[in-house]
Amino acid sequence: MAFQNIVVSTEDGVGLITLNRPQVLNALNQATMDELVDALEGFERDEGVRCVILTGAGRAFAAGADINEFKGATSVQMLSQYRFQQWERIRKISKPIIAAVNGFCLGGGCELSMLCDIILAAEGARFGQPEINLGLMPGAGGTQRLPRAVGKHRAMELVLTGRQISAQQAYEWGLVNRVVPAEMLMDEAKKLAGEIAEKAPVAVRLAKEAILKSLDTPLETGLDHERKLFYLLFNTQDKDEGIEAFLNKRKAKFTGT
Repeated sequence: MAFQNIVVSTEDGVGLITLNRPQVLNALNQATMDELVDALEGFERDEGVRCVILTGAGRAFAAGADINEFKGATSVQMLSQYRFQQWERIRKISKPIIAAVNGFCLGGGCELSMLCDIILAAEGARFGQPEINLGLMPGAGGTQRLPRAVGKHRAMELVLTGRQISAQQAYEWGLVNRVVPAEMLMDEAKKLAGEIAEKAPVAVRLAKEAILKSLDTPLETGLDHERKLFYLLFNTQDKDEGIEAFLNKRKAKFTGT
């Protein structure tokens, strides 16, 4: 599939997607989001891909939505578009997605990074939800995922002031997993993705599902769901391989069966 706004490749079981509109700091217009969803769903169907890395070209991961698409738009027009259906499709991707955040990660870009499962940030990265400066508010999950990541009070400060925070502060607040030198960002992301790609694919998918379920359900319901997924894995050949490898002190070779 030919893409105009993203660059897609694979490497050793890892799918790589680069947002590629550097002239507008990778602003997330509808066309870019359509391509992103198509690429992710393609990787979802590809048994050879076990983990995905999402990053941005140039000076930004993504500096937000493409504001040109908002100019003159009415509430009815926004409601009738399928703008947020794309985000729901991304949320349903079962394979782990690592955000490798370089530069600006603002507005929709910050929301997109939070939609990923793990966030690595370059030292110069900047995070924020500046929609309030446009007389708007986050609309792609910022008011819901940000409080879960950094807590109510910090989320209120970021959303209500529109301020940006550094990668280090984002790490200290719990928004990102770790901060690395910019020149090492992709190497670190690939190393992490490669480590995940070596694990049993079905177990990885179900573990991701269980963790995401914990954010939406009471503890008792989440525990019940976790146990059912745990029992399900006993029907996989990878479970047998993992246990056999452990007992024989060798590295397991998982096949996804």
